[in-house]
Amino acid sequence: MSMELLTERHADEIAGVLSCYDRILIQGTLPTFCYAEGMTGYLFAHQIRIFDYVKFAEPLRDQLRANAEHLAEQHSLTIDYIRKANFRKESKVREVLRQRGTRPGLVWIFSAMERCSTYQPWYDKKTGKVFLRSREGKCLHYYFYFIDEELGLCFVRVPTWCPFRLQIYMNGHEWLAAQLRQRKIACTLLENAFVEIADWKKAQTLAGGWRVEKIHQKLDEFARTYCPIIVGLGFTYHWSLDQIEYATDLVFRRQQDLQAIYGHLTRTAIHAVKPENIATFLGRKLSPLYQGEMGNRFNIRIEGTRIKHAMGPVALKMYDKFGLILRLEITVNDVSFFQHYRQVEQRDGTRLTRWARMKKTLYSLPALREVLFAANRRYLEFISAIEDPRVGLDQLHQVTRSLRQQERTYPGFNFFQKDDLHLMLTLARGEYNLRGFQNKHLRQHLTDKNSGQISRLLKRLRLHGLLKKVSHNYKYYLTLLGKHVVTTGLKLRELVVIPQLAFHPAG
Repeated sequence: MSMELLTERHADEIAGVLSCYDRILIQGTLPTFCYAEGMTGYLFAHQIRIFDYVKFAEPLRDQLRANAEHLAEQHSLTIDYIRKANFRKESKVREVLRQRGTRPGLVWIFSAMERCSTYQPWYDKKTGKVFLRSREGKCLHYYFYFIDEELGLCFVRVPTWCPFRLQIYMNGHEWLAAQLRQRKIACTLLENAFVEIADWKKAQTLAGGWRVEKIHQKLDEFARTYCPIIVGLGFTYHWSLDQIEYATDLVFRRQQDLQAIYGHLTRTAIHAVKPENIATFLGRKLSPLYQGEMGNRFNIRIEGTRIKHAMGPVALKMYDKFGLILRLEITVNDVSFFQHYRQVEQRDGTRLTRWARMKKTLYSLPALREVLFAANRRYLEFISAIEDPRVGLDQLHQVTRSLRQQERTYPGFNFFQKDDLHLMLTLARGEYNLRGFQNKHLRQHLTDKNSGQISRLLKRLRLHGLLKKVSHNYKYYLTLLGKHVVTTGLKLRELVVIPQLAFHPAG
C-alpha cells in the first residue's frame, strides 16, 4: 500500500507527513594533506625536511589552540575538557540551550583527546628514500557548537594536528525550522522532529529545496572561522558526505491512534521482511556472493520499540517517536553503496550517461535525497499492506481470476502454484524496481522457459494490470497494483498461511 493510501485511510488520525534529511555529517579534507604522498610532496616543494614534519605541524597546532581560546573569550564561554569517552554531548547541549535560549551564536566549546590520522617520518633502508607514512595517533580536538541563522544548531570538530580533517554536523529538521520561521509558517520542533506545522505541503516543498551551493559557502565560512590556519596555507577544504540520515515522519494527532496500528506494523516488519526484501527496499540486487552484514533487529528502548534492517553500510529503521510519530529512518555510512543515473567520464575522456555508484561529494545531496525517499516509500508500501489486508485481498482477487481476449483464455495467478510463485519472487527483485526489466532478464531466472513462453507471461501480466510497458521500448515495470498484489500475496503466504499450517500438521 502506498504512502498516499495509508494516509488516506488514516486521514482523520494523521496530522501530516514529512520527509527530509535529519542528521548530516560532512567531512572536510585538504586534498594536498589527506594522503601521505601529498603531504610528503608538500614538504619537499616547500624545502622542509621530512624529519622536521613535527616542527612544521606544531605552530599550526598552537594557532588552533589560540583561536579556540580567543573565540571562547569573545563569547564569554569557558572551554570544557571532557575526559569520559561515553560523554553524552547532546544532553549537555540541550541543557545549555535551555539556559541561554536559541538565539544565533556560539553555544558551547569543549575539547577532548581523541583518535586521529596522522603521519610519521620514515627512512627506507632498501631504497634510501625518506618520506611520510600514515599512522593512527591521538590529538586534542575542539568541538564548537553554535546556532546558525539558516542551518540551526551545528557543530564543527577540529583536530589540532595535521592533516586537520574537519567534521561538520548539521540537521535537516533544524534547517527546515529556520526556513519555516522566515516564512511565518507556525511550527513546533521537539528535539529533531516536527509535531506541528501549519502547512505540511509547503514544508515538504521547502524540505526538498536544499541549495547545495549555499551550504558549500557556509561550510567554507565555518572552516575559516574555526580552523583559520587554512588561510595562511592558502588551501580550501574539499567537502564529502560522511554519514547521512533521512527520515519520513507520519505525525499522528493522538498517541492512541498510532499505537492502534503500530503493533501490526512491527510484527509485519520483524517476521515478513527477508534479506531479499531489504535489498528491494534499497534498490539493490541480492547476489549469492554478497558477503556484507544483513539482517533484522528488534530493540526495546526507553522511548519505545525499534525495528532495524541492515545491509552493509545502510540501516533502515522504524520506530515510534514520542509515541506520536511513526518514523522511517535510513542511515547511510557510505553513499557509494547506492547507484544513480549520472554522467560518467571514461579514461579516454569521453562522457556517457549510465548507472554508476554515487559520489561522496557534497553535491550528491539532491540525488541522494531522491534515492532515500524512494527507499522509505518502498518500505512503507511493504509493511502497510498487511495492516489492513482487505484492500490488498480485493486486488489479489482481481488477478486470480481468468481473462479472455480474442477467443483466448489467460489464467489468473496462484501464489501457491510453484511457477507463479517463482515468477512473483522474480518480479519483486530490487533491481527491477528501479530499472525495469525485459524478456531476456526474466529468462535468466525462469530458466525452464524460452523467449516465446516469457512473452506470453508478459502479456498475461499486462492483461491483469500488473505490468506497464515503456513506450517505444521493450522494458516493463510493475504497476502500482502489481506492487500491491505481489507484496500482499507473498506476505499473506509467509506471514499467515504457512505459520497457520505449521500448527496443524497433516494427519
